Amino acid sequence: MKPQQLKVIAVMGALALGFAGFVVLQDRDGGAQTHEQGEAAAQHGEKEHEDGDGHGHADDGVVRFSDDQVRIAGIALQTAAAAHLDTFIRMPGQIALNEDRTAHVTPRAPGAVEAVEANLGQAVRKGAILAVIASGEIADRRAELAAADKRAAYARGVYASEKTLWQERISARQDYLKAEQELREAEIAVQNARQKLQALGAHAGSSGPTNRLQVRAPFGGTVVEKHVALGEVVGADTRIFTVSDLSTVWADVVVPAKDLEIVRVGTEAVIRSVASNTTAPGKVSFVSALIGEASRSARARVVLDNPEQAWRPGLFVNVDIVTGSARVQVAVAQEALQTVEGRQVVYKRVNSGFVAQPVTTGRLDGRLVEIVAGIKAGEQVAGAGSFAIKAEQAKGAAEHGH
Repeated sequence: MKPQQLKVIAVMGALALGFAGFVVLQDRDGGAQTHEQGEAAAQHGEKEHEDGDGHGHADDGVVRFSDDQVRIAGIALQTAAAAHLDTFIRMPGQIALNEDRTAHVTPRAPGAVEAVEANLGQAVRKGAILAVIASGEIADRRAELAAADKRAAYARGVYASEKTLWQERISARQDYLKAEQELREAEIAVQNARQKLQALGAHAGSSGPTNRLQVRAPFGGTVVEKHVALGEVVGADTRIFTVSDLSTVWADVVVPAKDLEIVRVGTEAVIRSVASNTTAPGKVSFVSALIGEASRSARARVVLDNPEQAWRPGLFVNVDIVTGSARVQVAVAQEALQTVEGRQVVYKRVNSGFVAQPVTTGRLDGRLVEIVAGIKAGEQVAGAGSFAIKAEQAKGAAEHGH
């Protein structure tokens, strides 16, 4: 081989060795950079576990909530504990007026309305004037009473004279007895005329025009209906007002035939408003002896005290008829229960937040629910507001899925 060819081969070898060293250095620098990028990505991934409001979603199932976040979210913490539960059956119902304390007010005499003193929704006392009627019948009755009074006064004078004459033996005893009989008949006529006025709701001694009839409230209550206007002509049986004492109301209940053995007079009940969380205790006061042909159900009634008038007639309610009571070892408020992926859970409080704890439930009374398995007495769980934790958990699950 010529010397010139050897030089070419030597130069090519040196170039090959230099290129190989450059490749090795590039691989080393690239591996370090890849490692740094991996660590940065991991840190970024860990940071993405926290959302913008500071809630954490850890892989261990803890939904992170600080004490301040619990307070801001309105989450109420409660302790699982033993409780007394009433078992019940629930039936639909509706609040109605207490018909025993409801009066449909009529004038009882025909006439024209001269004044309307009560308005719809107004509270009235017993004897309060609701309206004033000008009635010809009332005028006739008062005239009849006035005539009877005059006849009685005349008969009283005749009787006194005849009695004196008989005692002085001037007149016969027969005249005295006749005068006494006429006086008694006149007094009966006065009493009869006065009672006729009273039956119409009028008073014998009323001042002013004799044809005025004051329509009065039969008892204290609230004007719940008004069907009268100034100048209107009304009949004796026209319903012009309805007054009801709303201090007590009825809850009318629809009882299926299969439950009639349970629902009896005197049975304890709890009334629950459909529109709000208002509840009230009561007792069944009436159960119908008849069953509807179409509905195959009977009607029952619960009397409710209504001092604040919170139970308004027409309000739909649920009526829980108590069927038994029991003491349970562990119970939580019903709002503590949530459903996650088809399972019932409660959110148990841990150091850094809450854990969705699957539970097995037992009896409930509409307020508390028995926990048969899953948590123990003394453990703290989220009650009211626990849906906020569920929403946060679902949000974290969605972020992990991307």
